[in-house]
Amino acid sequence: MSNAELSYASTGSTSGPSTGDVHAPQSGQSARSAEDRTSMAPTALQRAFFDHLKFSRGHELEQATALDRFAALALAVRDRLMERWTATDRAVTKAEAKRVYYLSAEFLTGRALLGNLQALGVERDVREVLRELCIDLDELIEQEPEPGLGNGGLGRLAACFLESMASLALPGMGYGIRYEFGIFEQVIRDGQQRERADEWLRFGNPWEVRRPEHTVEIGFGGETQLVPSEDGGYRMVWTPADTVLGVPHDLPVAGYQNETVNTLRLWSARAGREFDFQLFNDGDYVEAVQDKNASEVISKVLYPNDNFEKGRELRLRQEYFFVACSIRDIVRRHIDQFGRLDNLADKVAIQLNDTHPAVAVAELMRVLVDHHRLAWDRAWELCVGVFGFTNHTLMPEALETWPVELFSRVLPRHHELIVEIDRRFTREVMTAYPHDRDKAQSMAIIADGEIHMARLAVVGSHAVNGVAALHSELLQTRVMRDFAELYPGKFSNKTNGVTPRRWMVACNPQLSTLVTERIGDGWQTDLDRLEGLMAHVDDPIYLKRLADIKLHHKQHLATIIDDLIDLQVDPKTAIFDVHIKRLHEYKRQLLNLLHIVALYLEAKRGGDVTPRVFIFGAKAAPGYREAKEIIHLIHAVANVINHDPRTPQVRVAFLPNYRVTLAERIIPAADVSEQISTAGKEASGTGNMKLALNGAMTIGTLDGANIEIREAVGDDNFFLFGMTVDEVQARLRDHAAGRIAYEASPVLQEVVDLIREGFFNPEQPDLFRPMMDRLLDHDEYCVFADFEAYRMAQQKVGQAYRDGAGWLRMSAVNIAMNGRFSSDRTIRQYAEEIWGVAPVPTHRG
Repeated sequence: MSNAELSYASTGSTSGPSTGDVHAPQSGQSARSAEDRTSMAPTALQRAFFDHLKFSRGHELEQATALDRFAALALAVRDRLMERWTATDRAVTKAEAKRVYYLSAEFLTGRALLGNLQALGVERDVREVLRELCIDLDELIEQEPEPGLGNGGLGRLAACFLESMASLALPGMGYGIRYEFGIFEQVIRDGQQRERADEWLRFGNPWEVRRPEHTVEIGFGGETQLVPSEDGGYRMVWTPADTVLGVPHDLPVAGYQNETVNTLRLWSARAGREFDFQLFNDGDYVEAVQDKNASEVISKVLYPNDNFEKGRELRLRQEYFFVACSIRDIVRRHIDQFGRLDNLADKVAIQLNDTHPAVAVAELMRVLVDHHRLAWDRAWELCVGVFGFTNHTLMPEALETWPVELFSRVLPRHHELIVEIDRRFTREVMTAYPHDRDKAQSMAIIADGEIHMARLAVVGSHAVNGVAALHSELLQTRVMRDFAELYPGKFSNKTNGVTPRRWMVACNPQLSTLVTERIGDGWQTDLDRLEGLMAHVDDPIYLKRLADIKLHHKQHLATIIDDLIDLQVDPKTAIFDVHIKRLHEYKRQLLNLLHIVALYLEAKRGGDVTPRVFIFGAKAAPGYREAKEIIHLIHAVANVINHDPRTPQVRVAFLPNYRVTLAERIIPAADVSEQISTAGKEASGTGNMKLALNGAMTIGTLDGANIEIREAVGDDNFFLFGMTVDEVQARLRDHAAGRIAYEASPVLQEVVDLIREGFFNPEQPDLFRPMMDRLLDHDEYCVFADFEAYRMAQQKVGQAYRDGAGWLRMSAVNIAMNGRFSSDRTIRQYAEEIWGVAPVPTHRG
């Protein structure tokens, strides 16, 4: 056990806080001890807290640090989850229910303590128990390290989905990687992003349970051979060149105030041979641990920089590692329970969250054909019956491909299997289109020296879905049109959603209390009930309460802004305009920034500008140079604007190291939600849903789930601008340069010229000129082309905000009409229409 794991290890003792000798418990004490492990009574919660403080952390209350107190409370809460955890597995096993396994390279879970307290229904009691001890629960919550197991929306969606599965009592389990350092910690130095290791496991993780008994050995490289089999035939044997051990660590995923606790299993890479003692004795100390270091790098960091060959190979190894561990574990679990594989598709559903786990199709075929000796056709039938595939992107560069040379070297047996899958699929296409010889080539899984993982996932799954209505339509009519024509019943839409338990109940308790006062309890697990708030959107008392809640959160965020970047902002009069998402050119943080400069120039001329604080939160991938340049430019602009005393109406706050915890502070305080991606580029988005549920007004394009949000709240409660998908495509076909829009807009000209000439960076006046020149020559994401439409929409935002009562009503409508964007609704659709799984209630005792 590692030092980090030891730091949270529990002795299992449940004795009270006495400082005397501990004696063997009598029978009555044993009964009390068991009850204390699970009881929700305040006295039992307090005893459990003291027990873990003393026997798990080795401190009395007076000597304990804040970290000790957090750990003790977390372990006390985990005790109460444990009984439900084992009972859930027992109930699902007894029911012989079909289970769903969700494979994702990311799970951006956020902190767990508050959510687990609320799921158990004991937050209020624990606050009171701690208050009696002069301890603030919120201070303990702040001690919890945030797992950096995701990069953005993909990982946060996966976490929402697992929570909804548990809240709906669906038998589900997540599989991913236990990244030792996760996503990097973003540090801003001289206006530029720097990456620092995120040591989130430095003090251990009190929630996880290590399961070394289920360690899996995973191979890489080597060679394959056809050898005689016991039945007189032949079988393929893969002899890997090196192996890595996958060690599972389980995290509880608690359903909201029910008895269900599902599992998130994360794999950590360990060396097959930890230490070469002979080499050490011979004096070669570095070589003695080389195998260990080479193996364990697989689970060190989320998404290694793949701009170079070694990084690309590491990423492939990383993806295969967690997929192979998971598939082997799923098959083992199934055989342990049922003793056979012919019912695999009846009892197992595996959902592939984007293309990162798509190699699972080949891995399951390898396990079924090579290990369990199933005939190809039967194995393929089971494989297709098991898998579902969710596509999350329309951008060709994000549809993952692997060079055949690299893939065949790292995974030689899987390459052989994919070649055979491709051969059979090509025959199927040729049969379906006998007079179209080009069709098979255009749909090939292996083409132009690349293996197309999205195509493999589509062919190897019985169901494929997009994540918003527009995205799913474009997926079927453009990106995967030929596949949708070949398999018309395979494609569907499952619009994303967010869990209201984290994104309203936990992060905005004041709003949650007000909602409950107006429409009663139960909306937390039936978000459609929010529509009942429409009866209150013209009630001045209700609107005044909403305004007070929003101001409270804005004041809190203003304090955070001051603490983080030493910038004072006015929460009472300024619009808090929020742009929080991964930094990518298509998300158009640059368009937002160009408008900020235009607004600043207008304010300098004495224009009537509604006060605004523009709040950014975004990380750029370490190897994404253009995205990092945008961050640098944002800081250069902010440095000038924020120090100009003549324009206090405009301020810019880039909050470093954006993550779930920071999002929980920003979202309740937002007045305006920036959802301004280039039409046709954003698959769905979930930040748009979180912000709208908390009363922010959306300014956005007809892209992703924006369309459905606008349909929900009405045109009058959404600030629409920009070109449509068809208009964007037509413009790109004409190779239209940004210069056309630049020459047509005097305001844009002034802004661009100011940046090009070095106004915001006089020490290096040419620093941002190449960025502007690229857009003048080729405006791929329509930043210049949409500028005037965006500027006009922002003028409407400023005018609407000045009508205080009207703005509050619009905000109230957004809260009331966004209930359809609960992840519970999304998961019900998956369960009923793709997975074929049903709830299994858990009963303890």
